[in-house]
Amino acid sequence: MSSSTSTTEAARNDTRFFGHPLPLMQLFSLELWERFSFYGMNGILALYLYFQVSEGGLGMPQPTAIGIVGAYGGAVFLATILGAWVADRILGAERILFYSAIIIMVGHICLALIPGFGGVASGLILVALGSGGLKANASALVGELYTEKDPRRDAGFTLFYMGVNIGALLGPLITGLLQKEIGFHFGFGAAAIGMALGLIIYATGRKNLPDESRGAVNPLATSKLYLFLAAVVVAVILIVILWFSGVVNPDNLDWWIAGISAGAAACYFIVMGVSPQTNADERSRVLAFIPFFITCVVFWSLYQQIFGTLTAYSDTQMNREIFGWEMPINWLQLIPPIFVIAFAPVFSAIWFKLGTRQISTPVKAGLSLILIGIAFLLFLPYANAGEHETPLLWVAFILLLFVFAELLISPIGLSFSSKVAPKVFQSQMIAVFFLASGVGTALSGVLGGYYSADNQTPYWTSIGAASIVLGLLALTLTKPMLKALRGIR
Repeated sequence: MSSSTSTTEAARNDTRFFGHPLPLMQLFSLELWERFSFYGMNGILALYLYFQVSEGGLGMPQPTAIGIVGAYGGAVFLATILGAWVADRILGAERILFYSAIIIMVGHICLALIPGFGGVASGLILVALGSGGLKANASALVGELYTEKDPRRDAGFTLFYMGVNIGALLGPLITGLLQKEIGFHFGFGAAAIGMALGLIIYATGRKNLPDESRGAVNPLATSKLYLFLAAVVVAVILIVILWFSGVVNPDNLDWWIAGISAGAAACYFIVMGVSPQTNADERSRVLAFIPFFITCVVFWSLYQQIFGTLTAYSDTQMNREIFGWEMPINWLQLIPPIFVIAFAPVFSAIWFKLGTRQISTPVKAGLSLILIGIAFLLFLPYANAGEHETPLLWVAFILLLFVFAELLISPIGLSFSSKVAPKVFQSQMIAVFFLASGVGTALSGVLGGYYSADNQTPYWTSIGAASIVLGLLALTLTKPMLKALRGIR
C-alpha cells in the first residue's frame, strides 16, 4: 500500500471530530474565516455602493448597486471553474486552497485602503478569484475524507456547512458595527484580518490532509500548459475591451455573469458526458445532475436576495429598533446564520439517524423550492405597510423558512455533487454545483431590479408562486432521476 493511500485510509477511518475525521476540523476552520471575510464584506457592499458620498458611500443608483452585488456574487461562483480546473489539472486542490486564501486577503486589503471605484474594482476582482479557488477545492477535500457510501457523508458536509455559517454570522456582525460607528473602510479591514486568521490556522495544519490532495488528479501535459496561459491572457484582454467599449457596464453586468456561468455549466456537462475517461454509470449520473442543477439555480436566485433586495428592504421597510436602539441595516444578514448554527446539527443528526432511510436528494431539493416560495409569499401581509413598519420578528420567521430550505439543498448539494462526480472531474463537478449558485446569485441581482418598495405585491406574489410551482415540478422528476443515478441517492 502506498503512503498516500494509507494516509487517505487513515483519515477516512478517523472519528476524532464528533465522529468524523479530524481533518474536517481544519477545513471547517478555514472555511469559517473565509466566510467571515466574504460575508462581512458582502454585508456592507450594497450599502457602500448606493449610500450617498456624504454618508461614506459611492452614490450609485440602488438598482445598479443591487445588480453589481448580484454580479459579483455570481463571479465568485464562476471563478470556481478556474480554481477547480487548475486544481485538477495543474497544482492540486490543497495548494490552490492555500494560494487562494492569500489572494482573498489581498483583495480585502485593497477594499480597505484604496478609496473610490478603484478600490472596489481591484478588491472585488481579487476576492472573486480567490473565493472561486477556495470554495470548490475546500468542499472537494471534505469529500475525500469519506467513501461514496459512508453514511457519515451528508452529516459531515452539514457540520462543515455549520462552520460556513458561524463565519457568516460573525462577519456581518462585526463589519456592520464598524461601518455604522466608524466607516465602511474599517469594515473592509476587519474582513482582511479575518482572512489572515484563517490563513494562519490553515498553514499550521496543512500536513494533516490526505497526501492525494497535493497533486493534480488529471495532470495537464506540459505542452498544453502554454495554451492555457495564452487563453487566460486572451480572456483578460477581451474583458478589458468589452468593459471600456461599454458593451459590458454596471447596469448589465449581472446578465453577463449569469449568461457566462450558464454557458460554462452547459459546456462542462457536455465535456463530462462525452469524455472517454467517463464510464457509463458516471455519464448517467451527470445527466441526472442537470435537473438538480436547475433547481439550485432557482433556489439561489431567491435566497441570495438577502444581500441585495432584502438589504434594501431592511433599510427602508423593516422596523430595526430594539429597546430604543436601531440595529445596523446589514444585521438582517445575521439572522440566517444564527438559524443555520442552531438547526444544522439537528438536520445533521436526522440524516445520520435515518441513514439509508432518509429522503433522497431530489426530494430534498424540490421541497427547498416549495419552502422558500412560501417564505416569499409571507412578505405580502406587510406589502402595503409604511416605511419601517414590518416587524423584525416577522422577517425573522420568514428567514427561518429560508434556512430550512437552505439546509435541504446547499450542504446536501455539496455532498451530492461529490458523490456523482466522475473520478477525473472531482473538483470540477463541485465547481459545476457552485456554478448553479453563480447563475442564481447573478439572477438575484436581475430580479432585484424589479423590486419597488412602493409596489411590492406583484414582486412577492410572482416570485413566491413561481418557486412553489417549480418545486412541485422538481418532485415529479424524482423517480427518473433516481433511476439515472444508479444507486446514489
